[in-house]
Amino acid sequence: MFTQSLNTSIGSTKVVPVPPASPDQFCALTGHAGVVATEFSYRKDEEIYGEDEPAEYVYQIIRGAVRTYKLLSDGRRQIGTFHLPGDIFGLELGSNHRLAAEAIIDTTVRLVKRSSLEQAAGVDVRVARKLWSMTAGELRHAEDHMLLLGRKSAMERVANFLLEMDRRLAVAGMMALPMCRRDIGDYLGLTLETVSRALSQLHGEGVLGFSGARQIVLRNRQRLRNMDA
Repeated sequence: MFTQSLNTSIGSTKVVPVPPASPDQFCALTGHAGVVATEFSYRKDEEIYGEDEPAEYVYQIIRGAVRTYKLLSDGRRQIGTFHLPGDIFGLELGSNHRLAAEAIIDTTVRLVKRSSLEQAAGVDVRVARKLWSMTAGELRHAEDHMLLLGRKSAMERVANFLLEMDRRLAVAGMMALPMCRRDIGDYLGLTLETVSRALSQLHGEGVLGFSGARQIVLRNRQRLRNMDA
């Protein structure tokens, strides 16, 4: 999907070399590999790549948010991961993407060719180690998510999600969620109604507060940790 979009939209979407950024895992990786990253922007709900499409690029989110998901045979959608600014995605063990990826909101990513990183990893042990570290992180998240879906109650899943987003998104105690409640349900394996009921119950018990549709402040993190234990 990306290759087609790049070829057809290059006149209207700016693709430029990424300027120097604050040190992070992705910048360190591309620096060691000697490859140049480029920027590309996607509109809200635009597909970045599809399931089973060739895994040609590795991505990092500069701004915005991305969901990876799989459509099940009965039409339901299972979201695998929410990627937020700074996150790296698109790493695959095989040659094709196992899940599709979409921009949740208007999103800008930096990306590099996977083949360039693989070639660099073959001659530079630092690049190989960094790729292994990122891949291991993805596997750890997949294992945690499998445990979440298989062993936790609806309220425990919602508590786990809120604590995760609090760690990743909260600024001055407030987190602005880019995803809607239906996205949250598809991530947690719950219906929209179940997610809404759980959030309403937590609000009624004083565990969290709302400031707008998707802005949440956690007032009792310990209570959520006890639910998630």
